[in-house]
Amino acid sequence: MDSPIDSTSPPRAGEELDVAALAGWLADNVPEVGGGDIVVEQFPSGHSNLTYLLRIGDKDVVLRRPPFGAQARGGHDMGREYKVLDRIHAVYPSAPRPLAFCGDHSVIGADFYLMERITGIIVRQEVPPGLDLNPATMAGLCESFVDNLATIHTLDWEAAGLSDLYKGPGYVRGWPGGCRPIVARPSYTTTTSSTTSCSTRPTRAE
Repeated sequence: MDSPIDSTSPPRAGEELDVAALAGWLADNVPEVGGGDIVVEQFPSGHSNLTYLLRIGDKDVVLRRPPFGAQARGGHDMGREYKVLDRIHAVYPSAPRPLAFCGDHSVIGADFYLMERITGIIVRQEVPPGLDLNPATMAGLCESFVDNLATIHTLDWEAAGLSDLYKGPGYVRGWPGGCRPIVARPSYTTTTSSTTSCSTRPTRAE
């Protein structure tokens, strides 16, 4: 029977990591996990930032890095992602614990960071084989989801050291203002003549 836990596979062609360079960096910078033989596997579902599983002896560590090739300006910021996760974990321990950040591109060709692996079941549209989601279990999942979402929204983001991410008043209100009607091209749809597109960066509302 298939496991309901997301499986990993060998890295996709062109997305392999330099295992020797990575092993050397780990031994020097993350001694708690470095020093053993490394088996690199990849979580195959993501194509934005790439996520790998490093099996080092009896330890499992997750590595995150940007995609290979051209990248959107301002996107795929591993340093920012590491910093946010590091500060959130301090006040919300259910988030995975980040272990180390590397900005030396000579290791694997890009910024990356490591975090602990939290093993669990991701419930998507299709129920994983062998998972009995009876009404009682579903109720518990939904209640846990709401409870954790509420907890996250009560966190003191300033005390957590995240105030430098604050964009000022009007940032969220600006998102609707960034939407504009456009005429859909025939290659996109044959059933409607117009749609709505949102810019990727909000307009500041005064």
